[in-house]
Amino acid sequence: MFTGIVEELGTVAALERQSDAVRLTLRADAVLEDAVPGDSICVNGCCLTVVWTGSTDGSKTDLWTADVMAETLARTGLGVLDVGDRVNLERAVTAGTRLGGHLVQGHVDATGRVARREPGDHWDVVTFSMPPDLAPYLVDKGSVTVDGVSLTVVEARGDGFTVSLIPETLRRTTLGFRAVGDTVNLEVDVIGKYVARQLELRSTEEVVA
Repeated sequence: MFTGIVEELGTVAALERQSDAVRLTLRADAVLEDAVPGDSICVNGCCLTVVWTGSTDGSKTDLWTADVMAETLARTGLGVLDVGDRVNLERAVTAGTRLGGHLVQGHVDATGRVARREPGDHWDVVTFSMPPDLAPYLVDKGSVTVDGVSLTVVEARGDGFTVSLIPETLRRTTLGFRAVGDTVNLEVDVIGKYVARQLELRSTEEVVA
């Protein structure tokens, strides 16, 4: 589980393309302070498992590796990453962590695109496109995760939504340099998904009765 509060920008150091997967090696700092194989780290909104930290003797390293399955590559924007690309990184939360964003699973629901950017003096208003089937889970002033960043929806639409990005978000995450047409990973609020599912089941039971 994550909060959508990005800890740092990492960099893709290497990509080893295999027949049905990719071994992804990333360069980082903060997220490796206490990372060990088996830990979870969110990469652009995708929960990945650490399989190697670049060190076998406990010494400090700035590299870590994860295996990305074909399903993840097909359903997220990780499949278009290249060496040198920057990515948003966040470690899994602990019991004592401040929940500054919202509950994020790191399970990407779909990809969207940057549809429009409107730079302002103090923030940017950005519009993202999305598959229409995500629309029921978005509400004005609700939460959404874009490339692993917890954001508040300004306006929810049938095929997209808008957000306002403050200077801190623009500076500390990949959303500061995403251009119109760029692909982003989207995860809607898991609480909204559970509520929608319960309403669906209740409606079905009423029809059967």
